[in-house]
Amino acid sequence: MPRTRLDPAIFHLPVERMRAGYYSDKYFVRARDILKADSCSPRVTVQVFGKAAALLGGIDEAIAILKLCSDDWSRLEVKALYDGDTISPWEVVLEIEGPYDEFAHLETLYLGVLARRTRVGTNTRRVVDAARPKDVMFFPARHDHWLVQTGDGYAAHIAGAIGVSTDAQASWWGSEGIGTVPHGLIAAYGGDTVLASRKFLEHVTADIRLVTLVDFENDCVRTSLELADALGPKLYGVRLDTSELLVDTSVLPMMGRFKPTGVTPQLVHNVRDALDQAGHIGVHIVVSGGFTAEKIREFETLGVPVDTYGVGSSLFLGRFDFTADVVRKEGQPCAKVGREYRPNPRLTMVT
Repeated sequence: MPRTRLDPAIFHLPVERMRAGYYSDKYFVRARDILKADSCSPRVTVQVFGKAAALLGGIDEAIAILKLCSDDWSRLEVKALYDGDTISPWEVVLEIEGPYDEFAHLETLYLGVLARRTRVGTNTRRVVDAARPKDVMFFPARHDHWLVQTGDGYAAHIAGAIGVSTDAQASWWGSEGIGTVPHGLIAAYGGDTVLASRKFLEHVTADIRLVTLVDFENDCVRTSLELADALGPKLYGVRLDTSELLVDTSVLPMMGRFKPTGVTPQLVHNVRDALDQAGHIGVHIVVSGGFTAEKIREFETLGVPVDTYGVGSSLFLGRFDFTADVVRKEGQPCAKVGREYRPNPRLTMVT
């Protein structure tokens, strides 16, 4: 089946400002302006590569920038990999050939989107792989500026995350955000988790699954049982999100044998055992709060009965930088030392 790319219109780019160089490093804008003022329009080949093994993201967005913000897209020949491709260090992911003065000012922009989306996608793939075959929910929206949500959500989607938390994050593939009964709603109903959950069911559509945070009173076992007893099959799942500074009530008698704070393997076992013994074997357990690929891998190695992992700020960690270099001029080698032309048969022509 032929692979497809996102329509450039979906990105809602500020085209005129991008064309003007408003978001570009000044030296690229000046290079473009000097070439034009000097009536110098060399046909060059630019290659873009990353420096680490990664899950590639941002390619369709980079292509959109070139299509909509270069002087004349029809004069460019662009080859690229696809969003979601696994890449090796130094592998060329994007190749642009055309009059340099017509796209020199866009380097900052396409490198930036590649770096951002690849970082988020790669980190998400790592937690997805660690949790497999269990689900991962993408919950980092509160940890960064709202303007990055849309592309980050798509990067997480191609990496395999089962759900994202905002409508903006889900918009590029036509879905919507998912979520749980939050602490704020529970507080609004006087700290009554069962009442808040009842109100949730009363006012949302029937297709929305009820998953409720159960650590408001720092007693996840008791709260989970109260919810399951009160709501029966209407309760899809409970979410454990105990602060890493607190020890849950059910864990207190067991202290001295493991690190007791936060969402621990023992806390998950306590909740699962209590629900099963009360006949609520169908209630799912979602965990969140400080989860990384390493912590998920530890939980899975120990066989902790988690159904879904919610992961947040750790998905923004690390660096996945990209570099662009002119490697040919008028079809002849012309590159700084160490950055010669690198063929990549995986690249496909962009139309």
